[in-house]
Amino acid sequence: MAGPTSTSRPTARVTARRPTHQQVVRTVPDVATTLPETVITRLAVDLDHLLSSHLRRGLQGTVLATRTATVVLDTAGAGTWTLTIGGGRGRARRGSHPEPTLRVTAQPGVLADVVAARTSGVDAFLRGDLTVRGDLALALQLDGLFAGDDDRPDTHPRALETRAMGIRTLYLEAGPVDAPPVILLHGLGATNASMLPVLADLAVDHRVLSPDIPGFGASDAPASPYNPAWFAAWVEAFQTATNSRGAVLIGNSLGGRISLEAGLTHPKSVKALVLLTPSPAFRRLRQWIPLVRVASPQLARVPIPMSHRMVVEGVRAMFSQPDRLPKAWYDAAGDEALRVLRMPGHRVAFFSAARQIYLEDAYGQHGFWQRLPGLAPPALFIWGDRDRLVPSSFARHVADALPHAGQIVLEDCGHVPHFEHPHDTMAMIRGFLEQLGGE
Repeated sequence: MAGPTSTSRPTARVTARRPTHQQVVRTVPDVATTLPETVITRLAVDLDHLLSSHLRRGLQGTVLATRTATVVLDTAGAGTWTLTIGGGRGRARRGSHPEPTLRVTAQPGVLADVVAARTSGVDAFLRGDLTVRGDLALALQLDGLFAGDDDRPDTHPRALETRAMGIRTLYLEAGPVDAPPVILLHGLGATNASMLPVLADLAVDHRVLSPDIPGFGASDAPASPYNPAWFAAWVEAFQTATNSRGAVLIGNSLGGRISLEAGLTHPKSVKALVLLTPSPAFRRLRQWIPLVRVASPQLARVPIPMSHRMVVEGVRAMFSQPDRLPKAWYDAAGDEALRVLRMPGHRVAFFSAARQIYLEDAYGQHGFWQRLPGLAPPALFIWGDRDRLVPSSFARHVADALPHAGQIVLEDCGHVPHFEHPHDTMAMIRGFLEQLGGE
């Protein structure tokens, strides 16, 4: 499928293809019943050697240098290993742990390939060869633990950290360091894990940076306004810190709104924008603004009772057909959301950002819809016709403000098109990026 150009005026409607293998997770079988005992023994010995040799290097200089955690690697029938991380060092032993920070389950050959950097944990997760329960951010950081191998492919994500606007920011980076830069910005309540399909695809020929935006995931949550202008200033600082000015910004939901603000306020730092169901200023349903204004985000410091099931049901509601995605992905997302929202500062950040989305002025001198026609970088908007959070009807208003922007409405699609229809979404994104390269 060819991607729309940045000058295509009409809003196109696209019927997404039926999901294929990428969205179907295979159940990890009990290898004790599928492999000869001699093979299982050899794979276990390989894991012993690989884990000990990598952990012997120590964790200093990595994002895990200050972490304390217990990780169980479960080979689904061929044994378990427990990694103990603390004090800048790691240690592996055979056996399990009753309450690990993270549990990773996969066949021993898959785990061995990940540890040996023959494949990345992200790719194994997206293929359904590996499942994660517990601290998903730690799983992504652990995948980067083995980045010290000189022959590690550029496409394998590396977990890094920097300071942008004084804020400790954790991010994933993948792809050739000299390739065109792309920055992925996730949505409200999500983390950089929600952008993994885009990262894995573009890392082949782009330098892809995927941060946890401040207040979310593993990044710090400072006392800040969490409004579009503040986030855009942080994006500019992040680009400076990572030498990625001139990047294409790809944002989903809140990340799309941040991308738009960055394009409006720092156009020289932004080459182009891909907006995946971005959250613009409300045009209607504004009758509750007086009440929301007086509701302090600091109230979120009080813990809110939430169950894993409640969170998973909330995530499922973002999709047109939730069963397109495997249960293992929902479980991982639910675990991560609950982990992050246990931290008072991150709860305040969540409600601050949500409050700002609703309170943003739609009209007037500084209103979003008054400013939007001034967007200079080329942009592609992708909407879902069954999005319950950001209706695709916003496409009409974007067309009025930006008649030269590319717009696509994906049929039978909810709020996260890159997970629900990854092949079609990436075909559109790649088509748009290829045309940018030809300009």
